[in-house]
Amino acid sequence: MKLLFICSRNKWRSLTAEKIFDGYNGYEVRSAGTEDGARIKVTEGHVGWADMILVMEKKHKQRLTQKFSNKLMNKRLICLDIPDDYRFMDEELIEILKSRVSEHIEVPE
Repeated sequence: MKLLFICSRNKWRSLTAEKIFDGYNGYEVRSAGTEDGARIKVTEGHVGWADMILVMEKKHKQRLTQKFSNKLMNKRLICLDIPDDYRFMDEELIEILKSRVSEHIEVPE
């Protein structure tokens, strides 16, 4: 399964998610951001590649829907409701990610 994690700048939340889930249980994982200053900005190619798209906040879901509505058909688009309060690989962020993502897929312990 191909998972795409999305946050604003692709520096902390989505990048952390990519690091902890990539390769686990055969998952292929990428991450991107919705803002112009993102480390990797989400493209139509990212959206087309993914089986499941997990966004950190409702605003990310809205931005994807506005920009890529035609590519989002038949995609699982999930909002994890994780605020921008954490740094890259923050222990609390990792625990929250594992907990929220585990509602949708199998996650590492």
